[in-house]
Amino acid sequence: MYRTEPAPLPEPLPFPVADSHTHLDLVDVFGSEEERPAPAPDAPEVLARLAEAEAAGVARVVQVGTDVPSSKWSAAAAADPRVLAAAALHPNEAPRLADLDAALAEIDALAALPRVAALGETGLDYFRTDESGRAAQQRSFRAHIEIAKRRGKALVIHDRDAHEDVLSVLDEEGAPDRVVLHCFSGDAAFAKECARRGFFMSFAGNVTFKNAPHLRDAASAAPAELVLVETDAPFMAPIPVRGYRNHPALTNYTARFLAEYLERDLEAWCERLWRNTEAAFGTW
Repeated sequence: MYRTEPAPLPEPLPFPVADSHTHLDLVDVFGSEEERPAPAPDAPEVLARLAEAEAAGVARVVQVGTDVPSSKWSAAAAADPRVLAAAALHPNEAPRLADLDAALAEIDALAALPRVAALGETGLDYFRTDESGRAAQQRSFRAHIEIAKRRGKALVIHDRDAHEDVLSVLDEEGAPDRVVLHCFSGDAAFAKECARRGFFMSFAGNVTFKNAPHLRDAASAAPAELVLVETDAPFMAPIPVRGYRNHPALTNYTARFLAEYLERDLEAWCERLWRNTEAAFGTW
């Protein structure tokens, strides 16, 4: 259960950064686990989260879909100049669909929109999907790779307990020009394999957790030009606001943590993160 009050906001960053992966359709109700429809993309609570982010120095966000409805929501949210969209079927969604091909066709149509900057989040998840669903996950993942290449869009990957197979599928299919491993979950060795392929690695709030030294090792191993930061809101708020409902402004804490841990000048580090996000997704 999240804390019921909103997290304290940090001091603004000296140079703006972007939240490279968020779910604004889920961040409207602090402290609630209740299932409810997403607010409209221009609802007051959504605009408030974007305004808080700007005030904290998180000037842009990538709003990410996980199924057809949330991908359509993301595309609509990208009418706001602070937002770019990503559209995809989450790997755990693929095995549940009665007509995977029809859903992929809708994602393909969304990918044609200019403000949909990426296909994501797609990939493989072997934590929540057992052997019986993995064939559908792989088929969906391969289809998203094809769409990303044909549409000239970035590919945003969800990888949970599937590092080797994610790389194998990308190697077999031929990766798009721009690939982002979202909420990077591997160790330093995996980071080096991703770097060798030129993949971006996006670090979320869990890189700050005491029980995640492997993520800090990965951040140390990742070339500076391939590092991004994200919230994956509303999940995994970083230290010192762990336990609160996450939202884009809190990317600030993760950016600060990495600058300190990697012994980087904060302003130069934030500028580096901004350039990296634009290299991955294009300009807003």
